[in-house]
Amino acid sequence: MPNTSSAKKRLRQNVVHRNRNRSIKSSIRNQLRKVREAITSGDVQGSEDQLRLATQKLDRAAAQRIIHPNRAARIKSRLQRSIKSVKQQA
Repeated sequence: MPNTSSAKKRLRQNVVHRNRNRSIKSSIRNQLRKVREAITSGDVQGSEDQLRLATQKLDRAAAQRIIHPNRAARIKSRLQRSIKSVKQQA
């Protein structure tokens, strides 16, 4: 347990930040699941709409350094590539 007042404050801040980061990561995972479900169902328009929302969430999390910016770029690239393959099949 923290002894100094500054350590106690850091502990409080860490708890708040950890909860906020968990919430953001969870919403990103849920949005990515929706995109992948739309891709597997073959819904091109729906997957593009869901991808747009996922891109916004990924970019915001990367800007806040909740996830690494390169990871966000990698996820977006993979999803775009899979949507493109679904478009070509349709």
